Amino acid sequence: MRTADHRLASSPDTVHWGYFDAAQRPAIEIESGATIEVDCLSGEPADLPETGVLADHRAVLAACAKGPGPHLLTGPIAVRGAKAGGILQVDILDVVLRQDWGFNLIFPLRGTLPGEFPRFRRLHIPLDRARNVALLPWGQELALKPFCGVMGVAPPRDWGRITSLIPRAIGGNIDCKELGPGSTLFLPVFVDGANFSAGDGHAVQGDGEVCQTALETAVKATFRLTFRPDLAGTMPWAETDDALIAIGLHEDLDDAAAMATSAMVATLVRLCRLDPYDAYTLCSLAMDLRISQCVDGNKGVHAMFPKASLPPGGHSSDRR
Repeated sequence: MRTADHRLASSPDTVHWGYFDAAQRPAIEIESGATIEVDCLSGEPADLPETGVLADHRAVLAACAKGPGPHLLTGPIAVRGAKAGGILQVDILDVVLRQDWGFNLIFPLRGTLPGEFPRFRRLHIPLDRARNVALLPWGQELALKPFCGVMGVAPPRDWGRITSLIPRAIGGNIDCKELGPGSTLFLPVFVDGANFSAGDGHAVQGDGEVCQTALETAVKATFRLTFRPDLAGTMPWAETDDALIAIGLHEDLDDAAAMATSAMVATLVRLCRLDPYDAYTLCSLAMDLRISQCVDGNKGVHAMFPKASLPPGGHSSDRR
């Protein structure tokens, strides 16, 4: 892959801790269609091991004020010419590990089984970057598939400062493992410049993220950020080489599933000129509903529709 047009290192000047805020000044401005390499960190002070911690991680924790959420987010990145009402197209070109360890947390009274695991636990797990595996403490090796759990834009100004924990229309803490290298995320733009931030590196995660966290770690992510004035929408959606992805976010899992299904039906109607009843039937025959995460306030469901099952004449979302 060619060298990115821009680079944004993680530092006290480029990282915001636990929030999205339209009033925050961008750390950098880039042209639409440019690529940018972004250093991302993961872990609050108590999450760090005794050795192996990146110098920029320690510097950020020492200097930055903590907001309402736990995530260290690098940005915001303003995209020149982006206007509220359009869509920011985020092509995820690469995500690689920056360190040789990650961590996993179990919190009492949280997660998918809050009553069954009353004891807090923090695991530090070695990562073998050369072999792309995690070395789990019970003797198992697990293949890694890195991605950024948090990718989002600035919220509407009237929302003020919002936590990074709860995924919303801005994207944010979507925690969808399909959004790794080769995928594209589409985010509604609410303020001029879009002001995109990323963080919450995951070395690997299962659908659901059931114990509250994935294998959290620092990553380097490369994005192409393109403003799309020709597209519109009110919620995030995504695409891979093989599938269209509609994303539903709601505190009720049934409602999140309904949102994702409704969005996919509308997508098939728009892209394939299907009758809505036919699109609904096709979703029931070919679409998979998957739980992105069920532990972050608003639960996430992503509807996966395989491109191989699109009717004749169907096409994708016109990715660059």
